[in-house]
Amino acid sequence: MEQPVRHRGGGGSWEEVRDAVAVRGSCVVYADVDDWVPADVGAPELAAELGADDHARLVRMPASRNRDRFVAARLLLKAAAGAVFGAPPRELELAYKPGGRPYLRGIDQLEIGLSHTEGLLVVGLTRVGRIGVDTEPADRRMLELGTEHKACTPYELECLEEVPPERRNRDLVRLWTLKEAYSKAISQGLRFRFTEFGFSPPGGPIRMLLPDGTPRTGREWTFHSWLVEDAYTVSAAVKDPGFGEGTPSGSSAS
Repeated sequence: MEQPVRHRGGGGSWEEVRDAVAVRGSCVVYADVDDWVPADVGAPELAAELGADDHARLVRMPASRNRDRFVAARLLLKAAAGAVFGAPPRELELAYKPGGRPYLRGIDQLEIGLSHTEGLLVVGLTRVGRIGVDTEPADRRMLELGTEHKACTPYELECLEEVPPERRNRDLVRLWTLKEAYSKAISQGLRFRFTEFGFSPPGGPIRMLLPDGTPRTGREWTFHSWLVEDAYTVSAAVKDPGFGEGTPSGSSAS
């Protein structure tokens, strides 16, 4: 998978996103919340843009940055999916599986993923299988708060010790987002213990590993992690049961 595509809202072109999905099967799109949040979040016409279920959730939410992200993320997701299908976003119905995983009701040709944090929105799109995405501020404090012992396998803890101290927290954030992305892709979320699977250290292809560091998944899964806007870590997990485009073992972090 190539680098994530930024979309700046408004009447911006979706050609790069459409081409990525058509040629490579998958694409990750990111955007600034402020580029997608409407001027009036309480406007009645948003009911048609969001759909009945999400609009009902919106009206119960107090005015906050969380509400802005909620609205902007869903408008971005529906616009991106609509661009791939060549359909108006309001004609697409966003629904949720029991674990909270979003999907497009009545559409099996496109799997979607969604994540957001602070001012960033991230959407994953794939026509080859399943996708999960996750994002966190790259400098979010995780190290030495106990997070590493709840989220890392023994092998990952050993590898973290070999990372220069100034980069160690960022690599823990990278591991966390990769695990979140995979858990979302398989509709498990935080119910799947992160100490039961791990990922290879930075500097090469990203592979899923068993707790002792031996390979876990086959060629059907690829994993990706990027630094975007010099501020956020974005990770994606993609399953392609048909061994479509993409490197068998994932792509390296950048």
